[in-house]
Amino acid sequence: MELIVSSAMVFILIMDPFGNVPLFLAALAHTAPERRRRVIVRELLIALGIMLAFLFGGQAFMRVFHIDAPALTVAGGVILMLIALRMVFPTPERNLREKAPDDEPFIVPLAIPYVAGPSLLAMVIVLVSGNPDALPSYLVALVLAWLGSALVLYFSHGLNRVLGPKTLLAVERLMGMVLVIVATQMTLEGVAEFFQIVR
Repeated sequence: MELIVSSAMVFILIMDPFGNVPLFLAALAHTAPERRRRVIVRELLIALGIMLAFLFGGQAFMRVFHIDAPALTVAGGVILMLIALRMVFPTPERNLREKAPDDEPFIVPLAIPYVAGPSLLAMVIVLVSGNPDALPSYLVALVLAWLGSALVLYFSHGLNRVLGPKTLLAVERLMGMVLVIVATQMTLEGVAEFFQIVR
């Protein structure tokens, strides 16, 4: 249970649903109001399918590219750190932002990269490859994190009105601070594993 809770927290921090609220609103600005929630549900389901594909195919990915677990762990830590720093110190334009279509988005940018972004997919591979026996726990954690993120994004219009952009930004920065700690720990564990440092 502890592994499920901790993994779900990491997943939802990377998904950053509160930080994605304004991005979803911008991407759906030209979509008919009566279709917005239907589009959100469709994109969230697509994102879940992509995440599950990486969850079950992560070990095959490592075998094909001959990647050792410590290297992937350190890489995941570095990616997390970059994502966390962007959350704590936001820039005018996010690196993964895509131009919104004139009618409604399809897969890009809502499903990928806003929900199932490269950092999340890399993290899924890192965790499963480091502990293959815990695949069922990671599956439950990923689905729980997706459900939490889906609820926030499904009600994104209401959240934006109730909380306001400043509160959403404050929550995103707080999540970023937590992610900095997780990224640091992950990098240290990868380095310790590579050099076979006994703790």
